[in-house]
Amino acid sequence: MAGKSRKTEEERRAELIAATIREIGASGTLDVTTSQIAKSAGVSPALAFHYFRDKETLFLAAMRAILTDYGEDVRQALRQARTADDRLQAIVRASFGMTSFRREAISAWVNFYALALRSDPARRMLSLYQRRLQSNLVSALRPKVGDRAPDLARRIGGLIDGLYLRYGLDAKANGPASDACRRDSSQIDGSEGARHVLRAIAAECELAQASPADPIPDADPDPIAPLAGPQELL
Repeated sequence: MAGKSRKTEEERRAELIAATIREIGASGTLDVTTSQIAKSAGVSPALAFHYFRDKETLFLAAMRAILTDYGEDVRQALRQARTADDRLQAIVRASFGMTSFRREAISAWVNFYALALRSDPARRMLSLYQRRLQSNLVSALRPKVGDRAPDLARRIGGLIDGLYLRYGLDAKANGPASDACRRDSSQIDGSEGARHVLRAIAAECELAQASPADPIPDADPDPIAPLAGPQELL
């Protein structure tokens, strides 16, 4: 009888990354050991260290996988969009969609933000995500608000991140779950968060169109700037 085929390095890496996301999701913190992750993946700790030199490298690989899945969701949704409004809805709904709004993905996001405060590679990855979100939003908003698009995109990007965390961490804020969500306890219904963001976009666009002559203090703001220092008080 032929034995089981050996898994490839790529398959082992994928299993370790999936196990990392599961363990962070289960614990809610980065205080998980490589041994825990290896056990969840069905491999030895030595093999985990062979593929990923340390725990932070494994965390970064897991976050990169989540960002890759999110990015693919956005690209797929944008391919079907025909108008500026379609593109805005695609970006927002992907941010609160089935891939990004799993409990384990939310837990990983929360801890990724914390990791970015002390890890340069994590901070660079977070900056890349913010800049891609900014670029997508600017492209969708420019036909509606012209040169105001970068400034508005920065505010909308911050709202997406903030509501994502709020609705992800506060189950009560989500309201009744859909039938699909009830069948999968790891899934949270993010549709209400998406609706809040889309209403905010509509209000911002209406305001910008009503006063097009107002000066724009910063036409191309840095989307990651608030992380560099104290945020301005409103």
